[in-house]
Formats: sequence, structure tokens, C-alpha cells
Amino acid sequence: MTYVVGEQCIRCKYTDCVEVCPVDCFHEGPNMLVINPEECIDCSLCVPECPVDAIYAEDDLPADQARYLEINSRLAKTWPVILERKSAPPDADDWAGKPDKLGELKE
Repeated sequence: MTYVVGEQCIRCKYTDCVEVCPVDCFHEGPNMLVINPEECIDCSLCVPECPVDAIYAEDDLPADQARYLEINSRLAKTWPVILERKSAPPDADDWAGKPDKLGELKE
């Protein structure tokens, strides 16, 4: 099992989760983070740190978020590892909670 960053991270990209990850499995893209499923050790430390509830256990992934397992796996192969917390984008709070953000994903 792995953890998966879902749609709510798109355009929010809060990085609170990065600070608690003991294996540095988060990767940063232009407007989202993803988790490398091959490096995640299923510790769940990142889940409560996400202010927009964008991180799910693979086994608890809602049906409407299922595509994000593949997205995390694919993008983690090309995006760089993020090791430190950064400031969220200035408009992150405006995007928090908005539905249907997949079209906003910048790869």
C-alpha cells in the first residue's frame, strides 16, 4: 500500500506534508505534489499535516480520486524530490476545496 496525493492538492500545493516524511517520497511539480509509491513506507504521518485533506491511503482512495494513483506514480518519475517546506502559492486558499481541478494540473 502507498499514500496518494489527490486532486485537492492541485493549485494549493501546501508543503506541510514534506516536513514529516521520513523517506523523502514527495515530488514537486509546477502546481501539485505527488508521492512516489515505490518509496512511500505507509507511515501515514503526512495525512494529518495536509490542510486540504488531499492525501489518501491507497486502500481508502475514493472512486473519484482513483486516477491519481497513476498520476502520482507517473509524475514522481520525472518531478524532483522536495525536501523542505515552502510557502504555498499566493492564491492557494482560493483554490482549496474547489472541485474538478484536474484540468488545472501542470505537468
